[in-house]
Amino acid sequence: MPISIVVGGQYGSEGKGKIAHWLANRQNAKYAVRVGGPNSGHTAISDDKTYALRQLPTPSLLGNVVSVISSGAYLDVDVLLDEIKTLKIEVGQLLIHPHAVLIDEWMREEEVERNLTGRISSTGQGVGAAVAYRALRDSRVRFAKDHKALSKYIAPNLSELIASGLHNGERVVVEGTQGFGLSILHGAHYPYATSRDTSAAGALSEAGLSPVDVDCVALVIRSYPIRVAGNSGPLLNETSWESVTRTSGSSEPLFEKTTVTGNTRRIAEFDSSVVKAAIAGNNPTHICLNHADYFDFSVHEKSMTSQSVSNQINEIEAAIDRPIDWVGTGPSTTFDKATSERLRVSAA
Repeated sequence: MPISIVVGGQYGSEGKGKIAHWLANRQNAKYAVRVGGPNSGHTAISDDKTYALRQLPTPSLLGNVVSVISSGAYLDVDVLLDEIKTLKIEVGQLLIHPHAVLIDEWMREEEVERNLTGRISSTGQGVGAAVAYRALRDSRVRFAKDHKALSKYIAPNLSELIASGLHNGERVVVEGTQGFGLSILHGAHYPYATSRDTSAAGALSEAGLSPVDVDCVALVIRSYPIRVAGNSGPLLNETSWESVTRTSGSSEPLFEKTTVTGNTRRIAEFDSSVVKAAIAGNNPTHICLNHADYFDFSVHEKSMTSQSVSNQINEIEAAIDRPIDWVGTGPSTTFDKATSERLRVSAA
């Protein structure tokens, strides 16, 4: 049953890209599947360089993994081609399903006209409009197979190819996007939601794979949940970056900006309710807690916890009634909480 799925347990930016990257390396994955669209950026570090990818899966940074863009993906071709160029992706290293949907300019204009950026702080990348018009079976919708620049990456028999790999025991990692609290089906704060379902089941459906083949569901959460800037919806126990910096003891100001818009993220104290909903909806086999160094910056990029970090983890485990399996203490460091084994990744 060699499929692993990586999903977010809050409102996105939990560090799914980092986990998908090292999980693919750790499990010797053959394929990495990216679902969703360019409204979500995933970050990973390879050879001491930081890459923020909006279309390709982060295991693309591993030279021995074949990247897959599924039929349930939405493509900004300019963004995708730029990532292909930056990562020097060769033909054969990327497979695109012919029915991945292209995001055209008129779709972005539709979101502007509906004021999605102002009403719900959407990133305005056209993904929502693309999802809607695909569902409406609008004749203007175009697919990956219709774009000449993508022709050399199109794999008409993609589903059969991956099914054959699974049959032969090859590992597939599915990289989900955003977080469970943003699911248009299961999030609690509609209309403050994304345009798709962000659960493991949703990612699996968009990837075109069978639940029978899944043996790993990694739920990624963070010490302080975030939402994007602006009128993006409720965020229980909202705090400030200044407060987080003081609590952590960092000598430098802590803050984060969104990959897509570059705006400073909103941040809050840990809330167990959204994570417990994500656990109920995903039944993860593993849970990763990232940004543990925000509790105590002395553990930044170390494979260890301090007493204060351990206390916080214990409180989180009690609140969500599940153990934390992996802990992230910085952009490039994740370790197994039980063994302190450092789970580093370097490009192949």
